[in-house]
Amino acid sequence: MIPAHFIAIAIGIVLDRIIGDPPNWPHPVKWIGTSIHNLTKLLNKGKLRTMKGALLWLIICGVTFLLVIWLVSFAYRLHLLAGIAVEGILVAAGLAQKSLRDAALLVYEPLQSGEMKEAREKLSWIVGRDTDKLNAGEISRATIETVSENTSDGITAPLFWAFLLGAPGLWLYKAVNTLDSMVGYKDDRYLQFGKVSARMDDLFNVIPSRITGLLIVLFTLNEGGLSLGKRFRGWLRDAKRHPSPNSGYLEAATAWQLNIQLGGKNTYRGVTSERAKMGPLKDLVPTSASHIRSSINQMHVVSWIFWFLFTAIGVLMYAIA
Repeated sequence: MIPAHFIAIAIGIVLDRIIGDPPNWPHPVKWIGTSIHNLTKLLNKGKLRTMKGALLWLIICGVTFLLVIWLVSFAYRLHLLAGIAVEGILVAAGLAQKSLRDAALLVYEPLQSGEMKEAREKLSWIVGRDTDKLNAGEISRATIETVSENTSDGITAPLFWAFLLGAPGLWLYKAVNTLDSMVGYKDDRYLQFGKVSARMDDLFNVIPSRITGLLIVLFTLNEGGLSLGKRFRGWLRDAKRHPSPNSGYLEAATAWQLNIQLGGKNTYRGVTSERAKMGPLKDLVPTSASHIRSSINQMHVVSWIFWFLFTAIGVLMYAIA
C-alpha cells in the first residue's frame, strides 16, 4: 500500500495547480508572518541580537512544526481519509505553482501588449528591485529570474520536505523561508538578528535547489541548440557566481536552457547592485516577453517531474522495506 502522505502530496499538488491560493481565504503564511513581526518588535533590540534571532527561529519553526504534527495526527486518528484530506489541503496551501504562474502572467500580458507602465507596476508586486525605469528586456529578465528562483522556493523545496516529513516538514520549510524573507537581510537592522534565519534558509534549500536546477537542464526545452555537456558545464560554472548559494543553480539553469542572459545590474531603492551574468556568451537572443512563457513552462515541467521522481523513489523504498 502507498503511504498515506504520498497520496496527500499528490492531492496537494493537484489542488494547488487547479485552485492555487484564493485571495480571500486565510493563509497560514500570513499567520506565520504576523507572529514573526510581533516577536521581532519584541526581540530585535539591545544586546545579544544574534542569540535573540536564534530564539525567534526556534520559536517560529518549533511551534509551526509541532502544531502541524498535532493537526495531522488528530485528523488521522479520526479516520484515514480525514487524515489524507487534511494533509492534502495543508500541502496544497504550502505550494505556489498556480500563484507563481498567475503572477508572471500579470506581467507578461501588458508587456506583450506594449503597456509598459502597467507591466512595471505588476512586476513591482513580485520583485524587490526598482521597476519604474526598466525597459522591456529588463522587465522580462526580472520576471524570469523570479519564476526560476521560486520554482524551488515555492514548489520543489516544499515538496522535498513534504516527502521527507509530510505536511509538518513542508510547513517547517515554509516557516524557515518566511523567516528569511522577513528578517534575513544584511542591513544594520537585521544583520545580526537575522543571521540564523538567513543561514538556516540556505541550509534547507541546498539539496532541492540543486536537484531542481539539474532537472531544468535535463528535462526542459533547450531553446539554444547547445549540447547537453556544454549546458551542464555552463550551469555549474555560472551557478557559483550568484551571490546566493542556492538561487544561482536555478537562474543559471534557466539562462542556459533559454539561451538568454540573466543577472547583471539591478537597482534597489536607488542603490545599484551588479550581479554576475549567467548564460551563454555567444549567440544570445534578446530577453523578451516570450521567455516569460518559457520560464512558466519550465516551472510546470520541473514541478511535475520532481513530484514523480520522489514519489517513485518513495514507493520503491517502501516496497523494498
